[in-house]
Amino acid sequence: MEATAAKPSFPAKPKAARSPGYWTMVGRRLRRDPVTMACLALLLAIVLSAVFADLLAPADPYKTSMIRRLKPIGTPNHPLGTDELGRDMLSRLLYGGRMSLVMGITPVLNALAIGGLLGIVAGFFGGRLNMAIMRTMDVLYAFPSVLLAVAISGALGSGLTNAIVALTIVFIPPLARIAETVTTQVRGLDFVDAARASGAGSLTIIRVHLLPNVLGPIFVYASSLISVSIILASGLSFLGLGVEPPQAEWGLMLNTLRQAIYVQPWVAVLPGALIFLTSICCNLASDGLRTAMEVKL
Repeated sequence: MEATAAKPSFPAKPKAARSPGYWTMVGRRLRRDPVTMACLALLLAIVLSAVFADLLAPADPYKTSMIRRLKPIGTPNHPLGTDELGRDMLSRLLYGGRMSLVMGITPVLNALAIGGLLGIVAGFFGGRLNMAIMRTMDVLYAFPSVLLAVAISGALGSGLTNAIVALTIVFIPPLARIAETVTTQVRGLDFVDAARASGAGSLTIIRVHLLPNVLGPIFVYASSLISVSIILASGLSFLGLGVEPPQAEWGLMLNTLRQAIYVQPWVAVLPGALIFLTSICCNLASDGLRTAMEVKL
């Protein structure tokens, strides 16, 4: 029998290395930014402490005691002291974080949905529709945000719901303007013209081609408004236009403790310190996210 000729062997062709995806690169950039990671860790700790306040609070945040009022930091059973009515400050701060975060995040999410939709519609369709929507936004945008929030809250009355409605109205115009600007830029690109030439409808173009390219900048800008929303919400509560007593909220706690600044200054500044820490962490985290996503606003 004839020997079977051996087939020549060739070296295996190396596989082409897969380039990392967009979100993988965003995650890598975020991990290389220690400031952003530290701010995100602090924000996560604040959010978790507010969510699990029932488990973490050492005492009833609404139980008063006139014999324990205005105890200093480090008092036994009250590590952060007590307020003007003898309520445990640590418990009040934990429960107050719930209200402050709800009043800070909810208006931004509402404004993101409403303002983002209005801006995308105005930027995509243009013409008279763009004129009607954006001129209406300009009327609201002309007022300072603090003045507009106070005016709307004063007209609606105090309360958590009315404060959220007022802040939502305040944040709709800037988000609509950002969405309209980004949508107008993307609308003129070649792939949108190609989709339109292929017979795709407006809703399909917006859903498939437009949204993936405009949501990033809109989301990054919205994240930068959370710190502003927390400060404005605390300001409304401080003025008596937000959360009503005896609810725990950082701005309201600043209001009720302002007379104690001369007796227990360190206890009185704790709510303000948390407002500052949360706001600065939101700002720095938003800047880091914008850099990681390579978004230019």
